[in-house]
Amino acid sequence: MQVNKSLPAVNLPRNEFLSGVKAVLPLMIGVIPFGMIYGILAISAGLPPSTAQAMSAIIFAGSSQFISAQLFALNVPAIINILTVGVVNLRHGLYSASIAPYVQKLPNHWKWVLAYLLTDEAYAVTINHYQRGDNSRNKHWFYLGSGLTLWTTWQISTAAGIFLGTSIPASWSLDFTLALTFIAIVVPALKDRASTGAAVSAGVAAVILFNLPLKLGLLAASLIGIMVGLAIERRS
Repeated sequence: MQVNKSLPAVNLPRNEFLSGVKAVLPLMIGVIPFGMIYGILAISAGLPPSTAQAMSAIIFAGSSQFISAQLFALNVPAIINILTVGVVNLRHGLYSASIAPYVQKLPNHWKWVLAYLLTDEAYAVTINHYQRGDNSRNKHWFYLGSGLTLWTTWQISTAAGIFLGTSIPASWSLDFTLALTFIAIVVPALKDRASTGAAVSAGVAAVILFNLPLKLGLLAASLIGIMVGLAIERRS
């Protein structure tokens, strides 16, 4: 393959890919125990190991998988389970709208792969990379590196949780690592009044609306955060 000599070495596909891997690695501290907890929960809910692992490969969204496994344990109708997962994953539509301008010129096969790999952690590190403003044409390789790292880690940690079953004591409170992961994602992005106001209002709303059915509190809190952020930005 002929290399464009005018392109800085740091922006070459291989280097962008490795940069994406390195950027998302610190967040795996929270992802690994979260994936293990999901695997344990899925088996406890009565899901066959193959189905529990398949959910990680197909749905590939931790919170939705948790809810789906819990609904399965309660014998909730499949259509309600599917709709609930869809509602919880609506936040990915916001991620897509944010990142779409940066990937719109890519071939369709790239868009399909990157859309599948779009998660909270991958989005967080990738959007920051895109917004740096340099002229690299290979930033999608950074996105691919971060997304594949997260996907691989999620599959392995899920399998570990399925294998270990209920042998991990609840007193370890591994689920708290998820909250720490999201704090690590959000805090570096709070660079102005609008983003800080959006984060604080969304956090408060999430606590207040926590008991809404079908996890609608998460969606409502996201919308409230967006509206508050936009309002502060317009006033500024």
